[in-house]
Amino acid sequence: MSNTILESVYNEFFPFWESIPEADRDYICQNSRTVTYPKGKNIHNGSECLGVILVRSGILRIYMMSDEGKDITLYRLYKGGLCMLSASCVLDAITFDVFVDAEEDCTCCVIGGPAFATVSARNPDIKIFALETAVGRFSDVMWVMQQILFMGMDKRLAIFLFDESARTGLDTITMTQGQIARYMGSAREVVSRMLKYFANEGIVEVSRGGIKILDKKRLRALTS
Repeated sequence: MSNTILESVYNEFFPFWESIPEADRDYICQNSRTVTYPKGKNIHNGSECLGVILVRSGILRIYMMSDEGKDITLYRLYKGGLCMLSASCVLDAITFDVFVDAEEDCTCCVIGGPAFATVSARNPDIKIFALETAVGRFSDVMWVMQQILFMGMDKRLAIFLFDESARTGLDTITMTQGQIARYMGSAREVVSRMLKYFANEGIVEVSRGGIKILDKKRLRALTS
């Protein structure tokens, strides 16, 4: 991708872009690449410094995995989202392994970690932006931890279904029960039992096509 197109992309999504020297903008562009990831592709599988990922289209899922292979979704990134956790060489505080998968077909710009770190070191605006982004994602992670530690499964599932419906604008969640369990850091059997309970209460309808929300008012009440 040409520097002109990258300049346009970064100017759209990076609030610091116009405030940094032209030489640094060129350096970032020269150390960037555009990558298309197919749905289901693992993009980042540990602590290596892949680089800073900017999502141009699609959805990325960021998650952690236990030694036994159980994973839990920390958050998802959509258009304009920036993944700093894939660039351990940029933020010294990243001392744990995270994994990144393409949840849909994705087009991303990947900025080389060393290049981003170099430019950040001499531009406070970039460093502040990177830290603010990391803090925002930390808030997302704390919300996940709060749900796991302090909320019942009924409330957690209701929140997930309600948020997913709000995100897509649809009343049918086209995910398998296994996918939902993975996103929630739970077991498929637990999700299945709770969905069966919701279905018996007339809140949702479960089918091979997904989970259809029948009573959004009652579902929302469960999230409170």
